[in-house]
Amino acid sequence: MTPLTDIIKETMQPLLKRITNLSTQIDAAIERLEISKKQKTLAKLESELSRPEIWNNPIDAQEKSKNLAALNSTIEPWLVLNAQVKDIAELIGMGDGSLEKEFEGQVSALEKEFKTRQKDLMFHGKYDDHNAIIRLSAGVGGTDAQDWTEMLERMYLRWAEKSGMQTDIIERSTAEEAGIKSSIIEVTGPFAYGKLRSENGVHRLVRLSPFNSDNLRQTSFALVEVLPKINSPKEIQVDDKDIKIDVYRAGGHGGQSVNTTDSAVRVTHIPTGIVVAIQNERSQLQNREMAMKILLSKLTQLQLDQHVASITELQAGESANWGSQIRNYVLHPYTLVKDTRTKYEERDVQGVLDGKIDSFIEAFLSNEKIV
Repeated sequence: MTPLTDIIKETMQPLLKRITNLSTQIDAAIERLEISKKQKTLAKLESELSRPEIWNNPIDAQEKSKNLAALNSTIEPWLVLNAQVKDIAELIGMGDGSLEKEFEGQVSALEKEFKTRQKDLMFHGKYDDHNAIIRLSAGVGGTDAQDWTEMLERMYLRWAEKSGMQTDIIERSTAEEAGIKSSIIEVTGPFAYGKLRSENGVHRLVRLSPFNSDNLRQTSFALVEVLPKINSPKEIQVDDKDIKIDVYRAGGHGGQSVNTTDSAVRVTHIPTGIVVAIQNERSQLQNREMAMKILLSKLTQLQLDQHVASITELQAGESANWGSQIRNYVLHPYTLVKDTRTKYEERDVQGVLDGKIDSFIEAFLSNEKIV
């Protein structure tokens, strides 16, 4: 006669197999995501931030705090999931048949959580785990294009909020009648650049113009540049002789001066002709640091686009240009948002403009060849 404990253990075998398989998959994912390496970086940041003197340079301290928070939000969910799976596997292995239904529910919940977390594995690019910088620029279409650029700014801010990301508008130039001429947004969070790089390119809007007395159909364009936020100058080497820095008085609406000192900074990378100008920060030093960070980010993106080994091999050009139209947003005569690369489309245009762009991001990542 088979002992009762053996019968219980036998009924628990399918559950044990499922949880063992899940544990193996999680271990592989943790290794692929280099969680151990990220933990060392996290420990280093925690050590640096624990020293009072780091706050002598508040810009650097705030940057490190942001990086710490972003790393934490990437690492912690995987460590928690891994610990939960190991604990359940141990309990199931004890063969307590009275808890089989409870274990079944817990295993299903953990499998569901892993499926959600598994999306992290789609981010396999060199800078995918970096924070992101979004640069929005109004294109052809006059006031309509400027209004469209502001609509896109709102879309990305809404998306970031829903995704648990932090945002900081670094620079913003408002238009005279409506909308904005340009905007620079820093997005901080897990795989911010990996998720947003699919947005890099020209976005086209077709609608009945609210700025036209005849209510005619208008086509507007906006350029979206998505750059990986470079955390350290060590990540990318730029020769000092290739950099030109100009300072000037910050200007406001109508040409008036924002302040009475030359605090605005314009940084030019001479070989490529890339120019970054920042005037929103409080001091010349802060504007200079921010302009350099954005320049390094633009050069990194250009290096990725041109597939060259070093910055010295770069050719003049933008990391996103007006020829690379990636998405159409049609509000009239029908409603549709369609990606020109993946052919993915959404009928809920208002939902998309309210930040519902994850499906477009996932469609783009799914179409990439994972090496």
